[in-house]
Amino acid sequence: MMKSLQINGALRKSDAEKVRDFQRKIYQKAKQEVVFRFYVLYDKVRLPHFLREAYRRVKANDGVSGMDGISFDYIENYGVERYLTEIQKELESKTYKASPVKRVHIPKGNGKTRPLGIPTIKDRIVQMSCKLVIEPIFEADFDESSYGFRPERSAADAIKAIKQLLDSGKNEVLDADLSSYFDTIPHAKLLKIVGQRISDKNILHLLKMWLKAPIWDERAGGSAKKNKKGTPQGGVISPLLANIYLHLVDRLVNKVGCIFQNYGVKIVRYADDFVLIGHDINKAVLEKLQSVLGRMELILNREKTKLVSVRTEPFEFLGFTLRYDKDLYGSDRKYLNIVPSKKSQKKVREKLSECLRKNSTAAPQELSKELNKIIRGWSNYFGISGVSYPKKAQRDMRYYLAKKLRRYYSRKSQRPSKLVRQRAFDVLVANYGLIDPSKCCI
Repeated sequence: MMKSLQINGALRKSDAEKVRDFQRKIYQKAKQEVVFRFYVLYDKVRLPHFLREAYRRVKANDGVSGMDGISFDYIENYGVERYLTEIQKELESKTYKASPVKRVHIPKGNGKTRPLGIPTIKDRIVQMSCKLVIEPIFEADFDESSYGFRPERSAADAIKAIKQLLDSGKNEVLDADLSSYFDTIPHAKLLKIVGQRISDKNILHLLKMWLKAPIWDERAGGSAKKNKKGTPQGGVISPLLANIYLHLVDRLVNKVGCIFQNYGVKIVRYADDFVLIGHDINKAVLEKLQSVLGRMELILNREKTKLVSVRTEPFEFLGFTLRYDKDLYGSDRKYLNIVPSKKSQKKVREKLSECLRKNSTAAPQELSKELNKIIRGWSNYFGISGVSYPKKAQRDMRYYLAKKLRRYYSRKSQRPSKLVRQRAFDVLVANYGLIDPSKCCI
């Protein structure tokens, strides 16, 4: 956290503090006046402290360069202040233009790929500055049932909310899946919703530029095609825009007097993943949901969307499997068990294997450090205190890692490493700081 600076006896606020002060004020205004439209925001986006804070956050997220090839190392050598001043001048003169977005394809566990759009670092900085300005307005509007890509909210909070609803006696769950949501958001309808809160034409122009920015895809022959719909995953502003559009679904489901409320149906949403939970999710509820999504020009993936009775059938959400298991002590009572899904466990094993492959020449201490990043991140995500129970999965990870480390050291030379004879996993835990997955604190 950036601290205030003491200059000549006076206390000067840091960039982060100045940004937070503005966000706090604009959030309060938006919360108090739910139909107020904000007219003057663009001048904040180009303020030096907003651009500096935006750069700090973008750099913290790291990432590769975009279509212009400019990297963070280049900017640091060129001079950060000089680079940001040039961006500021472009925004002031309204000569700033969004660059094409570089599309890459990230492998998925099912053999398919996920398209990821990478804007230039300059575009990421301006998007972040814009996000810092407008996000509090929409945060004031968003429902409590939304958890993805929001400040101080997480997947753990979403899982806790689902557990609370299931514990209240609601047994039916519609596990919904939207087909290529980020790629199918209609621009005109999204901008119309944004315009209900923001009337600053310069902000709306920025958003439209980023939405319409050409997509350069090497798979498509290396040409840049204008984007007609969707907001590229990978853009700084994309998660906020995605939340703004799907807020329509949250608002409808939670609306007093609507069919969802009449049947006691609740929604828990994390970005484009959401579940409906209730006592009776019937045909009328499903038809209403499909009707709403149809008007929004979104498609419900019927193959992946399923209705389950949780007492008899498990379902997966955000990498967790939620199911009711029999009491270990022999009674007829069932209890809710929330554990890492098999797919999540397979994914972390693949990450551990990849880490060993990439660090084939690393010293034991350095190798332990790299493995710990994966183990700690996995345990922090799945270990929700009092809610999830990943102990068996942690023991399985320990067994898998011990086996992989033995093979890892046996292949390092024709003569087996002494770490093989000494049980490499135990040695790395005892002497080099490797975290034992089965003993991670939850």
